[in-house]
Amino acid sequence: MRLATTLSVLVLGAGGVGHAVMTSLDGGIGRVDPFRDMKNRPQGSRGTNILLVGTDGRDKITPEEKQKYRLGGAPCHCTDTIMMVHVSAERDRVSVVSLPRDSYAEVPERTDEDTGRHHPGHPVKLNAAYAEGGPALTVSTIENMTGLKIDHYLEVDFTSFMKTVDVVGGVQICTARPMKDSYTGIDLAAGTHQLNGGEALQYVRSRHTDGSADLGRMQRQQRFLAALVAKATSNGVLLNPVKFREVASSLLSSVRADEGFGVEEMLSFSSAMKGFSPSSSDFTTVPLGQLSFPVKGIGSTVKWDDAKAKKLFQLLREDKPLAPHAPPKPAPQPAVKDAKPPRRGPGAIVEVAPEQIRVQVYNGTRTDGLGRRVDDALHATGFRTSGSPQPSANLDMRRTLIEYDPRWDRSARSLAIALPGSELRPVKGLGATMKVTAGADFKDVVPVRAEEQPQGDFGTVTGDQVVCP
Repeated sequence: MRLATTLSVLVLGAGGVGHAVMTSLDGGIGRVDPFRDMKNRPQGSRGTNILLVGTDGRDKITPEEKQKYRLGGAPCHCTDTIMMVHVSAERDRVSVVSLPRDSYAEVPERTDEDTGRHHPGHPVKLNAAYAEGGPALTVSTIENMTGLKIDHYLEVDFTSFMKTVDVVGGVQICTARPMKDSYTGIDLAAGTHQLNGGEALQYVRSRHTDGSADLGRMQRQQRFLAALVAKATSNGVLLNPVKFREVASSLLSSVRADEGFGVEEMLSFSSAMKGFSPSSSDFTTVPLGQLSFPVKGIGSTVKWDDAKAKKLFQLLREDKPLAPHAPPKPAPQPAVKDAKPPRRGPGAIVEVAPEQIRVQVYNGTRTDGLGRRVDDALHATGFRTSGSPQPSANLDMRRTLIEYDPRWDRSARSLAIALPGSELRPVKGLGATMKVTAGADFKDVVPVRAEEQPQGDFGTVTGDQVVCP
């Protein structure tokens, strides 16, 4: 959470903004030494590894905002969110890996050089490493877990998060289903929403909207990060020194970083990252083995899948993408007379991918070829149509009808979005194939796509897949 704005500053730093403007911002960055007393560190790898840590500081948020956005209570000053960000050596790609805060971890044995006090290694939840030993223990613990050498450390609280989002004009978020969380106060209907700073904070903090808890929250944080990058790279912020300074000042006022990571380092990214966009990024969560791994004295933790996690971090070490950044070309389809060209690009967000929905089309009118037109249009959008539309027993249908088995209601709702204005009618025992009877009201099919389209071994998504169409 809140880390989205930090990564966006790395992107904004690539916009060719004047050196003097950037240098003037350096004084706002708090400094910390996260590599203190560290020994036997992993070897460096190609590219740059940045550990982004989010804490729950809220000192400058007004009492009214705290009440409105459910930010009451004392901050725990713990690592609420942890992400590993890998910037490729060519500066043309960024990979973001979320590390669950409740991950089972073992802090390494260490000796405090100031006091001489020895601290034996022991198991903890990952976010407890910060509470116990601050940034240095967090870095050393994660380096031991991942085998990756961390080049830079960035720590952000959400004190200035709302202001930063407001400065860029808000962020657009799409959700395929209603989202409500009584803890954060968020209440969104399914569809597209323009979130201001406070609403964005509710969105990235929510973890009680469904049964996915922290895993769902991490996916929403990644989705928000992609949306923020999309907004920052499309509205002139990169090329407007005044706007850039306003955004960067809002963020950097609450950032802590290692001494070597400042404005000069951000400028070093500039030459090759000017074309950065959401499609240049990929997002995933470290592969998990056990979601409830009990540890005596600690409680329930999240255990990584060691083999898959090792493979993932090896890809980062070798500076390789976590998923293809260009979708595979669709297999050639037989030519169909009067068929419309494929429309597999961005579309309305739905719960179930059209490729998973089977459809049989019927022509409910006396218009010759309407059934074929509907079948072709649905197929071009990705639905698994039969390819053999049939005449309906009723040829006087005024409104398009979707009949479906109640067990496949999510698929039916997704199909209905592609056929706006259609009537949904449950039919018990119909089975997995939806029945579409085209009526006189049919005009066209609206392209749709699933909310997420994971790829590869790690369920990775690229930024352009999770932003709103």
